[in-house]
Amino acid sequence: MKETHRFFRLIWTTTQIRATKSYHRTPGEVKMVDRLANSEANSKRIAVVESCFGAAGQPLAIPGRVLIGEGVLTKLCRKKPKSRQFFLFNDILVYGNIVIQKKKYNKQHIIPLESVTIDTVPDEGDLRNGWLIKTPTKSFAVYAATATEKSEWMNHIGRCVEELLQKSGKAPIGEHAAVWVPDSEASVCMRCQKVKFTPVSRRHHCRKCGFVVCGPCSDKRHLLPSQSSKPVRVCEYCYLQLTSGNHTPRSECISRPGSKFNNDNLTDEEEEDDSSD
Repeated sequence: MKETHRFFRLIWTTTQIRATKSYHRTPGEVKMVDRLANSEANSKRIAVVESCFGAAGQPLAIPGRVLIGEGVLTKLCRKKPKSRQFFLFNDILVYGNIVIQKKKYNKQHIIPLESVTIDTVPDEGDLRNGWLIKTPTKSFAVYAATATEKSEWMNHIGRCVEELLQKSGKAPIGEHAAVWVPDSEASVCMRCQKVKFTPVSRRHHCRKCGFVVCGPCSDKRHLLPSQSSKPVRVCEYCYLQLTSGNHTPRSECISRPGSKFNNDNLTDEEEEDDSSD
């Protein structure tokens, strides 16, 4: 077992992990992968992860699945950054809220790596060593404790995604859910630039562009099939683009200067609450 630094722990050696991702495996690598996937140690480690999430979590043990690494990352949630426990498998990324470190987690989220795209995020203030995890249903930013840890996470995730796409013959996912701009990034509506947010004038998020907008600027609903089976809140700008068929990239839309998220789910209350996980 190899520990690289404080918050990211590789479960297996680098040689063993490379074998799990090798597309054209040598006979020796095939045997190594089989040993890892079917080993008692791997089964026990996955069982420990399952037990930490308890009965509310989904089963994680399936044939061929290997636990690659684990660690604590800071997830940029809607209200504020929060620590989350992440587990990287060779085909999925799992994360949840930390109740008791290394013993109990809740609100389990499972992301198929085949649908994941990752992009680096520039350092800004206290938020350093970050990257975006983008999927068709949900996208968000995470931050590591060190640049080395960031590199470890991004390299291992990227290699797993590449291997899965090679195996399936699928192309990378082209469209992803917008990364929500945190509430703290906008004191006024990012569309009309007029409405100032107060306890009465609440913030809302457009599900298409991720901007923080006021109620009048986001009173439309539109079906975004990758995010929900029901129409979801979108801002007036995106609604016009969606209904006219002119899907202008988010980077060309009006935005608040200085926001680092100018790159390109349920009742509204439920959607807002869910995004904070």
